[in-house]
Amino acid sequence: MTMKGTILRIQRMSTEDGPGIRSTVFFKGCPLRCVWCHNPEGIFMKPQVHWTGARCIGCETCIGACPEKALAGGKNGIVIDRRKCTDCLACASACPSTAMEAYGEEYDTERLASEVLKDRIYFEKSGGGVTLSGGEPTMQACFGSLLLKELKEQGVHTALDTCGQCTWETLDSFLPFTDLVLYDIKLMCRSAHKEYTGCDNGRILENLMALAGRMEQRGTPKSLWIRTPLIPGYTADEENIRAIGSFLREKLGGVVDRWELCSFNNLCTDKYEGLGLEWTCRDLKLMTEGELGYIGQVAQEAAGDAKIVRTSGAVRKAEDRDLEEKHRLKVIKGGVC
Repeated sequence: MTMKGTILRIQRMSTEDGPGIRSTVFFKGCPLRCVWCHNPEGIFMKPQVHWTGARCIGCETCIGACPEKALAGGKNGIVIDRRKCTDCLACASACPSTAMEAYGEEYDTERLASEVLKDRIYFEKSGGGVTLSGGEPTMQACFGSLLLKELKEQGVHTALDTCGQCTWETLDSFLPFTDLVLYDIKLMCRSAHKEYTGCDNGRILENLMALAGRMEQRGTPKSLWIRTPLIPGYTADEENIRAIGSFLREKLGGVVDRWELCSFNNLCTDKYEGLGLEWTCRDLKLMTEGELGYIGQVAQEAAGDAKIVRTSGAVRKAEDRDLEEKHRLKVIKGGVC
């Protein structure tokens, strides 16, 4: 049996999406609209066209190839009129330098499994495997669960990276073929979650508790990691982190093996520009080393288990060390009710 789905990209040699060396498969489509989203090219299910100026050789072949006349030359390069563009990808097919590229490609499960299994030797040597990420894999549930099933039959360690915004039946369809779940908890305040991600967190938390119950009863998946993005002004809030830690300690029965706190970075600015989108967080500063260290201590105290907490991501030097030491971390409103 095979099935087709839309994949954003395959990232090989990943060390951030589960144990060992992994191939991470990024799915197109996401039910959330996080204002800090680092993968805007993964939000919508359909393929999208993106222009990268550094690759452009100025031949303007793409302009002539566009049937909608949505492309034009400008002083800074190719300008895409998104009102006219239908993302037919004719320009990407015609571009000789890959400056005009497609975000999204259709795969069937057999082809995709074969592609990621090319890295099997790295999985076996490092204790790695394949992680489904996104976007959001549960948006393409039949395709994603069938892919995991095929990989498990090949003896590959599998992981599902999910925001949890789906029906329980959808999430449950992945679990028999999943060794590790990477589960996002961004904000505990329901109204703040709705304001900054487009929906409240009721279903997300309910699914997480159901997942924990399933793990206790059946022993699958074998492992659960929680992930929290640390976004200044939104989630990097002491009270929010304490609230998440308390929830993990009180509601999940000790099934959490790791809680990853991932600090904000702004490396996706070019993606937004290439897609003709504005990014709310483009001017946010990275956290300082002291701020990240402090929020890690808060998380350890709140979770009641220092061993499960991990901090990662880029940091910057503090402009004023004395000021940072005095305030340690600016508690920013918006994270909790």
